[in-house]
Amino acid sequence: MAGPSRGGTPGARDASWGTAALFLGPAVALTLVFTVYPVLRTFYNSVHFVGPQNRTSFIGLRNFADVLTADPVFWKAVGNTAIFSVVGTVADVAGGLVLALCLFANAPLARACRVIWFTPVLMSYVVVCIIWGWIYDYDWGVVNLLLGWLGLDWLQHSWLGEPGTALWAVMVAHLWKWLGFNMIVFLAALHALPGDVLAAAELDNCGWLARTVYVILPMLRPTVVNLLILSFIGKMMIFDLVWVMTGGGPLWSTETVSTYVYKRAFDWNTFDLGYPSAIAVLWFALILAFVAAATALLRRRERLEF
Repeated sequence: MAGPSRGGTPGARDASWGTAALFLGPAVALTLVFTVYPVLRTFYNSVHFVGPQNRTSFIGLRNFADVLTADPVFWKAVGNTAIFSVVGTVADVAGGLVLALCLFANAPLARACRVIWFTPVLMSYVVVCIIWGWIYDYDWGVVNLLLGWLGLDWLQHSWLGEPGTALWAVMVAHLWKWLGFNMIVFLAALHALPGDVLAAAELDNCGWLARTVYVILPMLRPTVVNLLILSFIGKMMIFDLVWVMTGGGPLWSTETVSTYVYKRAFDWNTFDLGYPSAIAVLWFALILAFVAAATALLRRRERLEF
């Protein structure tokens, strides 16, 4: 045990192992029970048939083979998740950057816009789903009423009820919720930029557009890359919004890997937890591979000198 801290007053580093275990024990126990054990159990179940009353039998890699070769719904869910992750991530980060640049340039009503754009971030997914369910309603939703008022009746749709529009409608609701978060992160990064560099660009009669493209955006590159990675990982695991708004329908058009795993495990009465566990393990491995590749890429990137 370390000696007393300076001044004779005991510090945190002076605590005994028993005291440390007393404070850390509950957190460690909760982590082991609710995080570590479920993960290990999922890996175990993925190579077993797990039937009712916890009857298990080892089947090796059969679950993985069935998922990859004989499950068209899984591949449909993978395609939907990929579209959601790629398109949604680019739109999410780009939209947040545009909003932040507007506020950084002291656009009119900047303070009010900051509050309005950030408010959706504070809402729960259920509230967001209810709001956008009203907006997309076929009979009295704002979208269809506005289209009818503009004389564009032919564009009216059951936005969440048609396979061709459901995924994009859910994506818009997701973007509306998270644009404000990216905006705040970008705004903080903009205010942290070195003022002498921006002042030098202004003295050189560099216009706002040129200053943004050639000065501001290169200095924001680390922030952009980090937000792209975080946003992509979050959308790869999207569940709440899709489950509440569409449940994966219609006709699997909004099914994601996360909602499909939940259905196979708890909603379809297939009485086999091994198969959805195999899907979860495959998706976990894919996300882990992406994180490892992104981390390696970030470590090799050139540092920007101010």
